[in-house]
Amino acid sequence: MMELTVLAVALAALGACCYAGAARLQHSAVRASSTGESLKMASLLGLLRDRRWLTGLSLLVGGTVLHAVAVAIGPLIVVQPVGVLALVLAAVLDARQSGEPLTAQRLAPVLTATLGMGLFVALAAGNATSSLPPLTAATDALLITVGLLAVLGLVGALSSKGLRCLALGVAGGVSYGLISVLIRLVAQRFQLSGEIDPLAVLGVAGALLVGGWCVQQAYASGPPHMVVACLTVLDPLVAVGMGVGLLGEAAGTSPAVAVLELACAAVALAGVTLIALRDNKNPAPPSATDPERVLTAAHASSPLTDRTEP
Repeated sequence: MMELTVLAVALAALGACCYAGAARLQHSAVRASSTGESLKMASLLGLLRDRRWLTGLSLLVGGTVLHAVAVAIGPLIVVQPVGVLALVLAAVLDARQSGEPLTAQRLAPVLTATLGMGLFVALAAGNATSSLPPLTAATDALLITVGLLAVLGLVGALSSKGLRCLALGVAGGVSYGLISVLIRLVAQRFQLSGEIDPLAVLGVAGALLVGGWCVQQAYASGPPHMVVACLTVLDPLVAVGMGVGLLGEAAGTSPAVAVLELACAAVALAGVTLIALRDNKNPAPPSATDPERVLTAAHASSPLTDRTEP
């Protein structure tokens, strides 16, 4: 059992590397093709011909496959938080792309989120249990997720810039967390009874579409490491919460350990909040790969634009 858990953690870590690369590539492609804070359908269809976006999609699919295998063979509450590694990689890639130095102030919230989730994994690994989930687990997970997505979608529609990016990024994390829960449900039920829950399979397909749309919209509203922060923290928190509440994977956890795990989760959330607040106060300048925005910014700052016609 422990050997499979170690293998699952390794696969999840490799998947996290794929996610970080996908975030960097898809974000740059989305920002270059969108003309505002939302991604229109025409721009979305245009991304299907963008080599950067397609390469990012390939990495995303590869990471998803690795993560799905990890979730199928390892406890959800152990495997899921490993994805926070993508947050560190995304921050490094983002700084390299923008040419900004990796200062202590920039790394502090990233390391805070990473430390919180890392300690959570260490605590959860020794207390995870596996049992046959109840028949209503898939329905309950879907209902909870739909409610959360409705609230987050409303916030995203009524907000802009950093808050919009945060709301949609969290919505993507919630959707991907549901995917992990449903994959775990399908794997457990098939291993124990040889049956496949069709509702869970449909839920995975729907969550992939909704989560993908939310993430692409979040890329159009903010920096990639903020989106990755939302995905890598909210995804495991949702999955772990459902793993505990619906799948009973923490039945052997003592109250003292449970309190420590909650404290670690709070530390991780604090790191994500700091990232969101920092980027909301310091919006990124136009990218060098986005010539239309660079020209627009230069035109707006030119003294010739303020000249009054005689």
